[in-house]
Amino acid sequence: MQSFHINPVWLIRSLSLALELTVDGLNTHHWRTGIICQYLSGVMQLSLSDKQTLFMAALLHDIGAASDFNERRTLLNPAWPAPRSIYNHAEEGWRLLDNSHCFRHLALAVRHHHDRWAGGNPSGAAGETIPLASRIIHVADNLEIRLDRLRPALKQCDDLSRHFLNLAGQEYDPAVIEALEQTARKDSFWLDLANPGYAEHFFKDMESWGLAHYTAGEMLNIAEMFAGLIDRMSVFTAHHSRSVSKVATLVAAQCSFSDSELTLMKTAGLLHDLGKLAIPREILEKPGKLTSEEMQLMRQHTYYTYRILQYIGQMETAAQWGAFHHETLDGAGYPFRLEAQELDLGSRIMAVADIFVALAESRPYRERLERAEVEKIMRGMAEKRKIDLRLVGVLFDVYAQADEIILGAEGHA
Repeated sequence: MQSFHINPVWLIRSLSLALELTVDGLNTHHWRTGIICQYLSGVMQLSLSDKQTLFMAALLHDIGAASDFNERRTLLNPAWPAPRSIYNHAEEGWRLLDNSHCFRHLALAVRHHHDRWAGGNPSGAAGETIPLASRIIHVADNLEIRLDRLRPALKQCDDLSRHFLNLAGQEYDPAVIEALEQTARKDSFWLDLANPGYAEHFFKDMESWGLAHYTAGEMLNIAEMFAGLIDRMSVFTAHHSRSVSKVATLVAAQCSFSDSELTLMKTAGLLHDLGKLAIPREILEKPGKLTSEEMQLMRQHTYYTYRILQYIGQMETAAQWGAFHHETLDGAGYPFRLEAQELDLGSRIMAVADIFVALAESRPYRERLERAEVEKIMRGMAEKRKIDLRLVGVLFDVYAQADEIILGAEGHA
């Protein structure tokens, strides 16, 4: 069975990129929150194990809001006091992580990261019954949000320090605020947060934390979690990622892929639309034709899928198979305009699977298309050198099984 040796920080850093996606590019909220947490954990003399858990939880602390583009945007608003609904995504994040074998140890820190020190929290926790990692993330999260990136950091540091000091013992753990006060005396702390290039240097230092062993099954489990986030973004995509994964794996099996390659295909299929976390729901759910501007935004998603998966390390093949599904054999696809000779068999299979599922699944504005119409469209695309004609034939050789995947996903089986 294939396995991967990956620095867990680099893995979670890559996945946290998906939470940073916006229509304008990447935010760095989670990264900067993680950097603040590491500063504070150093002053508080946490153990290496606790530092690692804290940092990784900080990188994923808003994962519960990943499926709602507008909620992610709202969470970056420094309005005070925060609405009670802010706890919803923390609870959802806890459920997601608690169901993950690889990330379960981060779940409690994420669940409580908005809990107030003085209590009154939906969880019932208060004071030291709130996990320490959550108390640190709570401070770091709010500090990062309040630090205006358009103003010099050193012109803000005194006002920000007073804000947190005034709320010690009410909103925040006094011990964490004491650590912040010590940290805030260093100009370098504020300048590191303001320096857009510092994160790369900071993450480079994380290499000393070493590699972890992940089985192919564990990577598949992580992919399942993120596929759930992607598919919940829109009624259009309620089952799409899982269906594409299954259909692509079905076709790959007909092409004599090995067991490890089939597992990798499943993983790539689950993550092929990861970059759609950058797309507002109103565009994803638009029933009519997209405008030119909307289409330009939509075309970003495959680029982000590729870059996020590429960051993980040892996942280049999955990155290509997942992200190249809108490349075409005639070189007119996106985002890289690859030519036929640059698209390997796995990438071609994913493109065929994605198109098939899009045509064969129901959409809110139309019923699912029947076999004859789907086949006519796909063979027409193949004749125009958009997709691989041989693979279209392979797919329709096992049409009954592929159709069963679609029907099963939609609850019609």
